[in-house]
Amino acid sequence: MIKRLECGSLCNGDVAVGCEHCMQGSKMVLLVTGKCGWGCFYCPVSFEKKGLDVIYANEGRVTTDEEIIAEAESIDATGTGITGGDPLCVMERTLHMIRMLKERFGPEHHIHLYTATIDLEKALQLEEAGLDEIRFHPPVDMWDHMQDTALSEIVTTTGMDVGIEVPAIPNTEDRLVSLVEYANSVGVKFINLNELEFSESNWNMMESNMFEVKDEVSSAVLGSEETAVKVMKKCKKANIHFCASAFKDGVQLRNRLIRRAEHICTDYQAITDDGTLIRGFLYTDDTLAASSILRDMGVEEDMFSIQENRIEVAPWILEDIAEDLKYKCYISEQYPTADGLEVERTPLN
Repeated sequence: MIKRLECGSLCNGDVAVGCEHCMQGSKMVLLVTGKCGWGCFYCPVSFEKKGLDVIYANEGRVTTDEEIIAEAESIDATGTGITGGDPLCVMERTLHMIRMLKERFGPEHHIHLYTATIDLEKALQLEEAGLDEIRFHPPVDMWDHMQDTALSEIVTTTGMDVGIEVPAIPNTEDRLVSLVEYANSVGVKFINLNELEFSESNWNMMESNMFEVKDEVSSAVLGSEETAVKVMKKCKKANIHFCASAFKDGVQLRNRLIRRAEHICTDYQAITDDGTLIRGFLYTDDTLAASSILRDMGVEEDMFSIQENRIEVAPWILEDIAEDLKYKCYISEQYPTADGLEVERTPLN
């Protein structure tokens, strides 16, 4: 029986443990490299990462273990999803990351990993380092001959949860059914079918494959959900989870933003229901004079912060006093992420 989850996602069994951490917003996304040799035409990884040997923890680029730990702590992470690129392109780095996270946060910190490399020896190394769950992402041309891979050996030899995670590409129903049926027959624990999404880096696939946009408000490809539903109906014995594009933003990302915002929000900031931060800014080159004026107006010291060329003031206070100030004042809504992406800016005077 197909069950409906939030924001259009579906499942006919139990979702993977790693997915449970995603849903709670308590999973850190750790991109250990953008390098990958598989060349999947639908890869949505951004130009800032694709093909480059860079490391990102959630939205922020990092270079040290300490920065990774700090990002995990900022969302009170209960787990980590290691991704790429293909993490097995930098095997020693990936093994180090798993060991480092387990040592810092303990064995209960759940770690899952995405890779297109189906290699028994490497899977055993990952398990020895502490990996809890491995998700294989075979390229499309492998979907109907998975018996030629080491998938069955990995399922029977390792103690990790083994899953398959691929996009539900329109017009590939037969290949997907072959993939799902084989994976289920060898004991794969779960199959995740992701709604195919377009991005700036894979936009050329839209015309070359005659794909269409699902609607005006998402990055989903028309027909992907319908393909996934057909596969779920044909493969009733398999444990399948269809992850909708809207689910990633509406549930996973939103919950993670809320966790991070609650951790970093200061006394002079506010949090919205969507996990964004509301901040008030007064712009001036003479911050000392402006701060003196704020004090004279009765604004307490812990309700503002002097920064370069501006002063951040509690938004509820700034809204009340902006008309009486000679400085340009704005309310800014921002993501509580490393890049601090601004969602909206509203002038107050």
